[in-house]
Amino acid sequence: MGNYIHFTEEQKYRANNVDLVDFLYRQGEKLIASGREKRLASDRSITVRGNEWYDHSKERGGYAIDFVKNFYNLSFPDAVILLLGGEQGIEYTPAKKKRQEEQKPFKLPDAHSDMRRVYAYLVKTRKIDRDVVSFFAKEKLLYESCEKSKDGSKKYHNAVFVGLDEYGVPCHAHKRGLYTEGVSFKGNVDGCNPAYSFHYIGSSARLYVFEAPIDLLSYITLHPQDWQAHSYVALCGVGSQSMMKMLELNPHLKEIALCLDNDEAGHKASERLKNQLTKSGYKCCLLMSQGKDWNDDLINSQQVQSGFEIKMA
Repeated sequence: MGNYIHFTEEQKYRANNVDLVDFLYRQGEKLIASGREKRLASDRSITVRGNEWYDHSKERGGYAIDFVKNFYNLSFPDAVILLLGGEQGIEYTPAKKKRQEEQKPFKLPDAHSDMRRVYAYLVKTRKIDRDVVSFFAKEKLLYESCEKSKDGSKKYHNAVFVGLDEYGVPCHAHKRGLYTEGVSFKGNVDGCNPAYSFHYIGSSARLYVFEAPIDLLSYITLHPQDWQAHSYVALCGVGSQSMMKMLELNPHLKEIALCLDNDEAGHKASERLKNQLTKSGYKCCLLMSQGKDWNDDLINSQQVQSGFEIKMA
């Protein structure tokens, strides 16, 4: 048993209030912009903002001390010592106090006058079938937005993937930048209800679950036969809220195919979702793309590919 270390309340407060972005950069971690948050390159399911973190694959989070304990597998005393700088004289930046932000009401981004850029990006760059894009556009589930920068000097065009509730009211929107160079923006609109992300409901018993809308459209392009008979949902992440809401509202859905990314974060999320589904009595299988995701498969080959299917109890 290690020696007991006493920390004052002030020390624990300072440790828990360390800005995790600054801390992780100094640890040599690579971070990826994700809206107003940062996502760990080594584990894309984890996002950080200020002194807060959230693991979307495990659906849990907290503050700096718990993050260091979990991510670096340290004891509470060692985590506090590391955050306070240990014996190295490092002083990590404290997180700025969050202003009490009112929850912004959800509002769809303003639509552009046409969808020329959406079609160019999804059909020419992402290789998604034009008829598939047109179907979702006609259903008012996909459109092009044009938004000004904060200073009004620039305009940004995005593909907007809309999620409707059971009454047909838009409650969710996921934006994807329509740019082929650099890292394009992707993220959910403020005020979204995560239970109603981009989805389509068919008449069969099968539901296909994806991380991103583009992978959903890519899978349909790869597997076009009778696709409208089935149901599809893009989690816009790896949380289970929208999948479980679809199952709650549509009791005819009995078979769930998990089609998440073929990487470590996707594998972890698939295992978690599989356990959640089987405990609830659903038949579940895993459909795995050959590349990192279904759009990679589509771009790498224009021929229909079935992927690898692993049956699960």
